[in-house]
Amino acid sequence: MRPQRLVVLGGTGFVGGYLLPRLRADGHDILALSRSLDGRRDLLRTPGVSWRSLDVYDQDALADALNGADAVINLVGILNEKGRDGSGFQRAHIELADKLIAACKSAGVSRLLQMSALNAGRGQSHYLRTRGEAEAKVKASKLRWTIFQPSVIFGPGDGLYNRFAGLLRPLPVLPLACADARFAPVYVGDVVEAFARALQREECVGQNYELYGPRVLSLRDIVRQTAKAMGRHRLVIPLPDALARLQAFCMDFVPGKPFSSDNYLSLQTDSVGGVDGLFRLGITPKDPADFVDAIVARSPRQRRLDRDRRPR
Repeated sequence: MRPQRLVVLGGTGFVGGYLLPRLRADGHDILALSRSLDGRRDLLRTPGVSWRSLDVYDQDALADALNGADAVINLVGILNEKGRDGSGFQRAHIELADKLIAACKSAGVSRLLQMSALNAGRGQSHYLRTRGEAEAKVKASKLRWTIFQPSVIFGPGDGLYNRFAGLLRPLPVLPLACADARFAPVYVGDVVEAFARALQREECVGQNYELYGPRVLSLRDIVRQTAKAMGRHRLVIPLPDALARLQAFCMDFVPGKPFSSDNYLSLQTDSVGGVDGLFRLGITPKDPADFVDAIVARSPRQRRLDRDRRPR
Protein backbone atom coordinates (compact mmCIF):
# COMPACT_ATOMS: atom_id res chain seq x y z
CA MET A 1 0.00 0.00 0.00
CA ARG A 2 1.68 3.18 -1.22
CA PRO A 3 0.93 6.44 0.63
CA GLN A 4 -0.30 9.13 -1.73
CA ARG A 5 -0.65 12.89 -1.74
CA LEU A 6 -4.37 13.61 -1.83
CA VAL A 7 -6.42 16.76 -2.26
CA VAL A 8 -9.95 16.66 -0.83
CA LEU A 9 -12.81 19.02 -1.70
CA GLY A 10 -15.74 19.04 0.70
CA GLY A 11 -13.77 17.76 3.67
CA THR A 12 -15.73 19.94 6.13
CA GLY A 13 -18.93 17.94 5.59
CA PHE A 14 -20.36 14.92 7.37
CA VAL A 15 -18.60 12.31 5.22
CA GLY A 16 -15.38 14.33 5.15
CA GLY A 17 -15.19 14.25 8.93
CA TYR A 18 -14.93 10.45 8.75
CA LEU A 19 -12.95 10.14 5.53
CA LEU A 20 -9.98 12.32 6.44
CA PRO A 21 -8.90 10.30 9.52
CA ARG A 22 -9.55 7.05 7.62
CA LEU A 23 -7.20 8.14 4.84
CA ARG A 24 -4.63 9.32 7.36
CA ALA A 25 -4.68 5.84 8.89
CA ASP A 26 -3.32 4.57 5.56
CA GLY A 27 -0.48 7.09 5.73
CA HIS A 28 -1.69 9.45 3.00
CA ASP A 29 -0.61 13.09 2.92
CA ILE A 30 -3.80 15.15 2.74
CA LEU A 31 -4.56 18.73 1.69
CA ALA A 32 -8.19 19.70 2.35
CA LEU A 33 -9.66 22.72 0.61
CA SER A 34 -12.44 24.88 2.03
CA ARG A 35 -13.89 28.19 0.96
CA SER A 36 -13.74 29.50 4.51
CA LEU A 37 -12.11 28.20 7.66
CA ASP A 38 -13.30 31.07 9.86
CA GLY A 39 -14.48 29.74 13.20
CA ARG A 40 -13.37 26.20 12.36
CA ARG A 41 -10.30 25.83 14.55
CA ASP A 42 -11.38 22.24 15.19
CA LEU A 43 -10.60 21.43 11.57
CA LEU A 44 -7.17 22.98 11.72
CA ARG A 45 -6.30 20.55 14.50
CA THR A 46 -7.12 17.45 12.40
CA PRO A 47 -3.95 15.32 12.80
CA GLY A 48 -1.96 14.89 9.61
CA VAL A 49 -4.25 17.06 7.48
CA SER A 50 -3.27 20.42 5.99
CA TRP A 51 -6.05 22.91 5.31
CA ARG A 52 -6.16 25.70 2.76
CA SER A 53 -8.81 28.39 2.44
CA LEU A 54 -9.63 28.50 -1.26
CA ASP A 55 -12.49 29.32 -3.61
CA VAL A 56 -12.79 25.96 -5.39
CA TYR A 57 -14.63 27.70 -8.25
CA ASP A 58 -11.43 29.63 -9.05
CA GLN A 59 -10.04 27.21 -11.61
CA ASP A 60 -6.50 28.61 -11.62
CA ALA A 61 -6.25 28.59 -7.82
CA LEU A 62 -7.69 25.08 -7.77
CA ALA A 63 -5.13 23.86 -10.32
CA ASP A 64 -2.35 25.38 -8.23
CA ALA A 65 -3.60 23.50 -5.15
CA LEU A 66 -3.65 20.23 -7.13
CA ASN A 67 -0.03 20.49 -8.29
CA GLY A 68 1.93 17.45 -7.15
CA ALA A 69 -1.16 15.49 -6.03
CA ASP A 70 -1.60 11.81 -6.87
CA ALA A 71 -5.38 11.96 -6.66
CA VAL A 72 -8.26 14.30 -5.86
CA ILE A 73 -11.46 13.41 -3.99
CA ASN A 74 -14.59 15.48 -4.58
CA LEU A 75 -17.15 15.25 -1.77
CA VAL A 76 -18.90 18.53 -2.57
CA GLY A 77 -22.67 18.31 -2.80
CA ILE A 78 -25.85 20.01 -1.61
CA LEU A 79 -29.29 18.64 -0.80
CA ASN A 80 -31.03 22.01 -1.08
CA GLU A 81 -30.38 25.36 -2.71
CA LYS A 82 -31.23 28.90 -1.68
CA GLY A 83 -33.67 29.42 -4.56
CA ARG A 84 -35.97 27.06 -6.43
CA ASP A 85 -34.73 27.17 -10.04
CA GLY A 86 -31.95 24.59 -9.86
CA SER A 87 -29.11 27.07 -10.29
CA GLY A 88 -27.65 26.21 -6.88
CA PHE A 89 -27.48 22.52 -7.78
CA GLN A 90 -26.09 23.42 -11.20
CA ARG A 91 -23.24 25.35 -9.60
CA ALA A 92 -22.41 22.87 -6.81
CA HIS A 93 -22.52 19.74 -8.95
CA ILE A 94 -22.04 20.52 -12.66
CA GLU A 95 -20.06 23.76 -12.72
CA LEU A 96 -17.68 22.52 -10.05
CA ALA A 97 -17.19 19.21 -11.90
CA ASP A 98 -16.24 21.15 -15.04
CA LYS A 99 -13.73 23.30 -13.19
CA LEU A 100 -12.28 20.40 -11.24
CA ILE A 101 -11.77 18.30 -14.38
CA ALA A 102 -10.03 21.21 -16.11
CA ALA A 103 -7.88 21.88 -13.01
CA CYS A 104 -6.88 18.20 -12.83
CA LYS A 105 -5.76 18.26 -16.44
CA SER A 106 -3.88 21.53 -15.96
CA ALA A 107 -2.10 20.19 -12.87
CA GLY A 108 -1.39 16.77 -14.37
CA VAL A 109 -3.57 14.88 -11.86
CA SER A 110 -5.14 11.87 -13.54
CA ARG A 111 -7.02 10.20 -10.65
CA LEU A 112 -10.43 11.48 -9.51
CA LEU A 113 -12.77 9.95 -6.94
CA GLN A 114 -16.22 11.53 -7.23
CA MET A 115 -19.05 11.42 -4.71
CA SER A 116 -22.45 11.18 -6.37
CA ALA A 117 -25.77 9.64 -5.34
CA LEU A 118 -27.86 6.55 -5.90
CA ASN A 119 -30.31 7.23 -8.76
CA ALA A 120 -28.16 10.06 -10.16
CA GLY A 121 -29.65 11.12 -13.48
CA ARG A 122 -33.06 9.62 -12.71
CA GLY A 123 -36.30 11.26 -11.68
CA GLN A 124 -37.29 14.91 -11.93
CA SER A 125 -35.45 16.61 -9.08
CA HIS A 126 -32.70 19.15 -9.70
CA TYR A 127 -30.58 17.25 -7.19
CA LEU A 128 -30.63 13.92 -9.05
CA ARG A 129 -30.50 15.54 -12.49
CA THR A 130 -27.36 17.55 -11.71
CA ARG A 131 -25.71 14.63 -9.97
CA GLY A 132 -26.24 12.63 -13.15
CA GLU A 133 -24.88 15.38 -15.40
CA ALA A 134 -21.80 15.70 -13.20
CA GLU A 135 -21.24 11.94 -13.49
CA ALA A 136 -21.46 12.18 -17.27
CA LYS A 137 -18.81 14.90 -17.32
CA VAL A 138 -16.50 12.86 -15.10
CA LYS A 139 -16.90 9.78 -17.29
CA ALA A 140 -16.17 11.79 -20.45
CA SER A 141 -13.12 13.47 -18.91
CA LYS A 142 -10.57 10.75 -19.77
CA LEU A 143 -9.38 10.95 -16.17
CA ARG A 144 -8.91 7.76 -14.15
CA TRP A 145 -12.21 8.14 -12.34
CA THR A 146 -14.19 6.20 -9.77
CA ILE A 147 -17.76 7.23 -8.87
CA PHE A 148 -19.58 6.41 -5.62
CA GLN A 149 -23.38 6.40 -5.51
CA PRO A 150 -24.59 6.06 -1.91
CA SER A 151 -28.13 5.81 -0.64
CA VAL A 152 -28.87 8.04 2.34
CA ILE A 153 -25.89 7.93 4.73
CA PHE A 154 -26.28 7.38 8.47
CA GLY A 155 -23.95 7.56 11.45
CA PRO A 156 -23.20 9.74 14.49
CA GLY A 157 -23.69 13.37 13.49
CA ASP A 158 -25.78 12.51 10.42
CA GLY A 159 -28.60 14.49 8.85
CA LEU A 160 -30.99 11.54 8.86
CA TYR A 161 -31.71 10.12 12.31
CA ASN A 162 -30.49 13.30 13.99
CA ARG A 163 -32.81 15.47 11.92
CA PHE A 164 -35.85 13.39 12.80
CA ALA A 165 -34.77 13.26 16.44
CA GLY A 166 -34.77 17.06 16.46
CA LEU A 167 -38.28 17.14 15.00
CA LEU A 168 -39.66 14.45 17.28
CA ARG A 169 -38.47 15.91 20.59
CA PRO A 170 -40.94 18.83 20.71
CA LEU A 171 -43.75 17.31 18.58
CA PRO A 172 -46.27 14.74 19.82
CA VAL A 173 -47.51 14.27 16.24
CA LEU A 174 -45.40 14.34 13.07
CA PRO A 175 -47.13 14.87 9.71
CA LEU A 176 -44.83 13.05 7.30
CA ALA A 177 -44.58 13.62 3.56
CA CYS A 178 -43.58 10.72 1.29
CA ALA A 179 -43.85 8.28 4.20
CA ASP A 180 -43.58 5.25 1.89
CA ALA A 181 -40.41 6.42 0.11
CA ARG A 182 -37.82 3.66 0.47
CA PHE A 183 -34.12 3.79 1.30
CA ALA A 184 -31.29 1.37 1.97
CA PRO A 185 -29.34 3.52 4.48
CA VAL A 186 -25.59 3.02 4.33
CA TYR A 187 -23.22 3.50 7.27
CA VAL A 188 -20.78 6.39 6.92
CA GLY A 189 -17.91 4.14 8.00
CA ASP A 190 -18.67 1.78 5.11
CA VAL A 191 -18.77 4.70 2.66
CA VAL A 192 -15.34 5.99 3.68
CA GLU A 193 -13.93 2.46 3.62
CA ALA A 194 -15.12 2.19 0.02
CA PHE A 195 -13.20 5.36 -0.86
CA ALA A 196 -10.08 4.13 0.95
CA ARG A 197 -10.08 0.76 -0.82
CA ALA A 198 -10.89 2.10 -4.27
CA LEU A 199 -8.05 4.59 -3.97
CA GLN A 200 -5.56 1.73 -3.69
CA ARG A 201 -6.96 -0.60 -6.36
CA GLU A 202 -6.30 -0.19 -10.05
CA GLU A 203 -9.33 -2.34 -10.93
CA CYS A 204 -11.57 0.34 -9.40
CA VAL A 205 -10.65 2.86 -12.11
CA GLY A 206 -13.58 3.46 -14.46
CA GLN A 207 -16.11 1.90 -12.07
CA ASN A 208 -19.35 3.05 -10.43
CA TYR A 209 -20.05 1.73 -6.94
CA GLU A 210 -23.59 1.74 -5.60
CA LEU A 211 -23.30 1.96 -1.82
CA TYR A 212 -26.29 0.80 0.21
CA GLY A 213 -27.02 -1.03 3.41
CA PRO A 214 -28.51 -4.45 4.14
CA ARG A 215 -31.96 -3.22 5.16
CA VAL A 216 -34.62 -1.43 3.08
CA LEU A 217 -36.61 1.03 5.18
CA SER A 218 -39.43 3.40 4.39
CA LEU A 219 -39.25 6.97 5.63
CA ARG A 220 -41.98 6.04 8.11
CA ASP A 221 -39.81 3.14 9.37
CA ILE A 222 -36.87 5.50 9.91
CA VAL A 223 -39.00 7.96 11.91
CA ARG A 224 -40.45 5.18 14.07
CA GLN A 225 -37.00 3.71 14.60
CA THR A 226 -35.79 7.12 15.72
CA ALA A 227 -38.69 7.62 18.13
CA LYS A 228 -38.16 4.18 19.65
CA ALA A 229 -34.44 4.87 20.18
CA MET A 230 -35.38 8.12 21.93
CA GLY A 231 -37.88 6.34 24.15
CA ARG A 232 -40.67 8.55 22.82
CA HIS A 233 -44.17 7.58 21.75
CA ARG A 234 -45.00 9.66 18.70
CA LEU A 235 -47.87 9.55 16.26
CA VAL A 236 -46.67 9.60 12.65
CA ILE A 237 -49.34 10.71 10.18
CA PRO A 238 -48.53 10.01 6.51
CA LEU A 239 -49.64 12.93 4.35
CA PRO A 240 -51.62 12.40 1.15
CA ASP A 241 -49.66 13.38 -1.94
CA ALA A 242 -51.41 16.73 -2.40
CA LEU A 243 -50.63 17.77 1.18
CA ALA A 244 -47.06 16.49 0.85
CA ARG A 245 -46.59 18.74 -2.18
CA LEU A 246 -48.09 21.67 -0.29
CA GLN A 247 -45.87 21.04 2.74
CA ALA A 248 -42.81 20.92 0.49
CA PHE A 249 -43.78 24.16 -1.23
CA CYS A 250 -44.27 25.95 2.08
CA MET A 251 -40.96 24.65 3.41
CA ASP A 252 -39.22 26.14 0.37
CA PHE A 253 -39.50 29.48 2.13
CA VAL A 254 -38.45 28.36 5.62
CA PRO A 255 -34.86 29.28 6.57
CA GLY A 256 -32.64 26.22 6.40
CA LYS A 257 -35.20 24.31 4.28
CA PRO A 258 -35.88 21.26 6.48
CA PHE A 259 -37.85 19.96 3.48
CA SER A 260 -38.30 21.31 -0.04
CA SER A 261 -40.08 20.78 -3.34
CA ASP A 262 -36.86 19.34 -4.74
CA ASN A 263 -36.61 16.91 -1.81
CA TYR A 264 -40.18 15.86 -2.56
CA LEU A 265 -39.26 15.15 -6.18
CA SER A 266 -36.15 13.18 -5.14
CA LEU A 267 -38.28 11.04 -2.82
CA GLN A 268 -40.44 9.91 -5.74
CA THR A 269 -37.56 7.59 -6.71
CA ASP A 270 -36.73 4.92 -4.14
CA SER A 271 -33.10 5.10 -2.99
CA VAL A 272 -32.40 1.37 -3.12
CA GLY A 273 -29.60 -0.28 -5.05
CA GLY A 274 -29.24 -2.96 -7.68
CA VAL A 275 -25.55 -3.89 -7.84
CA ASP A 276 -23.90 -4.12 -4.42
CA GLY A 277 -20.79 -1.94 -4.53
CA LEU A 278 -19.81 -2.71 -0.95
CA PHE A 279 -19.78 -6.43 -1.72
CA ARG A 280 -17.63 -5.76 -4.79
CA LEU A 281 -15.13 -4.00 -2.54
CA GLY A 282 -15.17 -6.73 0.12
CA ILE A 283 -17.05 -4.64 2.70
CA THR A 284 -19.80 -6.12 4.89
CA PRO A 285 -22.48 -3.41 5.29
CA LYS A 286 -23.59 -2.32 8.77
CA ASP A 287 -27.25 -2.42 9.81
CA PRO A 288 -28.70 0.93 10.94
CA ALA A 289 -30.58 -0.91 13.71
CA ASP A 290 -27.22 -1.48 15.41
CA PHE A 291 -26.41 2.24 15.48
CA VAL A 292 -29.60 4.25 15.87
CA ASP A 293 -29.56 4.17 19.68
CA ALA A 294 -26.07 5.69 19.78
CA ILE A 295 -26.87 8.20 17.03
CA VAL A 296 -29.83 9.78 18.80
CA ALA A 297 -28.63 9.25 22.39
CA ARG A 298 -28.81 12.30 24.62
CA SER A 299 -26.87 13.01 27.78
CA PRO A 300 -27.58 10.73 30.77
CA ARG A 301 -29.03 13.73 32.64
CA GLN A 302 -31.40 14.58 29.78
CA ARG A 303 -32.46 10.95 29.45
CA ARG A 304 -33.31 10.90 33.17
CA LEU A 305 -35.34 14.10 32.82
CA ASP A 306 -37.18 12.69 29.81
CA ARG A 307 -37.91 9.48 31.72
CA ASP A 308 -39.21 11.44 34.73
CA ARG A 309 -41.57 13.44 32.54
CA ARG A 310 -43.27 10.38 31.07
CA PRO A 311 -46.76 9.59 32.35
CA ARG A 312 -46.81 6.75 34.88
